[in-house]
Amino acid sequence: MQVSDTFLWPQGYYTDGLNAGMRHHKNDMGWLVSSVPAAAAGTYTTNQFQAAPTKIMKHLIGTHHQLQAIIMNSVCANSCTGAQGTANAQTVREWGAAKLAIPVDLVGIASTGVIGTQLPMAKLQAGLAQLQLTQDQAVTTAIMTTDTHPKTCSVTLTIDDQPVTITGFAKGSGMIHPMMATMLGFVFTDATIDGSVLQALLSQTVDETFNQITVDGDTSTNDMVVALANGQAHTHPLTPTHPAYPEFGEALKAVLAHLAQGIAADGEGATKLVEVNVTGAATHAEGQMVAKAVVGSNLVKAALFGNDPNWGRIIAAIGQTHATVDTAHTAIALNGIPLVHDSLEVPFDEPQVKASMAAAKVTVDVALGAGTASGQAWGCDLTYNYVKINASYRS
Repeated sequence: MQVSDTFLWPQGYYTDGLNAGMRHHKNDMGWLVSSVPAAAAGTYTTNQFQAAPTKIMKHLIGTHHQLQAIIMNSVCANSCTGAQGTANAQTVREWGAAKLAIPVDLVGIASTGVIGTQLPMAKLQAGLAQLQLTQDQAVTTAIMTTDTHPKTCSVTLTIDDQPVTITGFAKGSGMIHPMMATMLGFVFTDATIDGSVLQALLSQTVDETFNQITVDGDTSTNDMVVALANGQAHTHPLTPTHPAYPEFGEALKAVLAHLAQGIAADGEGATKLVEVNVTGAATHAEGQMVAKAVVGSNLVKAALFGNDPNWGRIIAAIGQTHATVDTAHTAIALNGIPLVHDSLEVPFDEPQVKASMAAAKVTVDVALGAGTASGQAWGCDLTYNYVKINASYRS
């Protein structure tokens, strides 16, 4: 299995992106198209105010587990837009189906951007007319909002003596606190797998990756991760009994984890990626909970921004959870440098620790002393620029 930032196109897929006039210069619209109907799976935001495109995708995939095209736009979330917003999303799907000469039930839609405004339909119609069946990475920038760069990942592997590719791209920078976050993620592969099997695998893998990142504790209205598998590599169907199923699952996880970490590292105003590794947990679920609590604590995040090895912030974050903790034998390390052993500070070279915390990635290791399970989560530091960006996001 080979993992790469290089954007590869699995067999039978096309992408394109362009500026439809919703922004002054940047790309704001794109699509992902398969040459044949593809098995589809999805996971979605748990925010109660789900946007029109999110509801539509959830219904489409939940009903048929099949899609052939997804039309995407940034700038306008088409959220809290009532019946008109739903009708507009349906119209865009109908335009796409007509252009591609495929059934409308095979056309999905995804939007991100400002909540509460209607889609600019004339601009979307004109933009859709210009989209082509090309292999253009512009789609990865068309979905960006406050992102500083696109997040992409491709994995290649061999199944049944056939080359198989899994590629993913995502957007996300702020309002990140899944169960799903303000992000869109799209993964597509030429492997052969039934939609219901893909759904189970995607749901499990999202729990271990995208649902373990946090930037600011907020969950948005539009978020989804969608996976497509069109079978154009002509492998045997992947099922849990197929010899290559575990490897395919690991490859899918590698793509999602890479994208998830990319989103965490690109948190609004962030200067560093933060990884929290928990060991000694009573259960895996508790390990995951503690890891996410530490990486999500604003006090921890602020300390990390200031390169301050204030391990008391980490202890407090751990203690706020209901996870089982041996409070007399907890250990903490920053970038491999022990700070706490048996719940007591150990001597450490503070300038050395502070210097290590200035790196682009900071790793926090926590040992709970309560069992043998583990957990992992990713996030970023909390900076002055986060407030600056979000103080004027709409205006």
